[in-house]
Amino acid sequence: MNYLAHIFLSGNQQSVQIGSFIADFVKGKQLYTYPTEIQQGIILHRKIDTFTDEHPLVCELNSLLKPSFGRYSPIILDMYFDYLLAKSFHHYSPNKSLLLFSRQFYGYLIRHYSLLPIRVKRFVFHFMITNRLYQYKSIQGLYNSLHIMSVYKTDAINPSHSIEFLQEHEELLEKQFQQFFTDILQFTAAERLKTE
Repeated sequence: MNYLAHIFLSGNQQSVQIGSFIADFVKGKQLYTYPTEIQQGIILHRKIDTFTDEHPLVCELNSLLKPSFGRYSPIILDMYFDYLLAKSFHHYSPNKSLLLFSRQFYGYLIRHYSLLPIRVKRFVFHFMITNRLYQYKSIQGLYNSLHIMSVYKTDAINPSHSIEFLQEHEELLEKQFQQFFTDILQFTAAERLKTE
């Protein structure tokens, strides 16, 4: 799962959403330096990653991607999932548009700025200014995110090839995503209930 999916699956509590957003930048015992609800978001993020990695449909899709993307297949698939979620966001969130959801979360980021890890602070304003969450809904927006990743993380990610692959396999990817996302919605709803 990438940014949009992790935030969406975190539910409606802003601190939990923030925790889920920063989880990849919080290592080991650093978890316990954060307020309880942010800790809950970090823990939920980790549970979502484990659930996703072990899900049969995700494993099947990673096998499809592996000949083209090698060890970066899970990263590319995460990006595809954000695109597929954004594209059909109205289906999963009938009462809140993707644009409103995105803007609301950017407000949460500003409100919690002092708690963000330093590595997150370095990119968060660019993240908000470019409206990254909302941009996932278009092929161009996904391309832009892939390009950012190729520049700042690894040039092994080829944005043009990633988009070509998506367009060639979009029908299958969308079908598998819909089935998987139904499962992970149920899983995360049950996990959130445990902390209420």
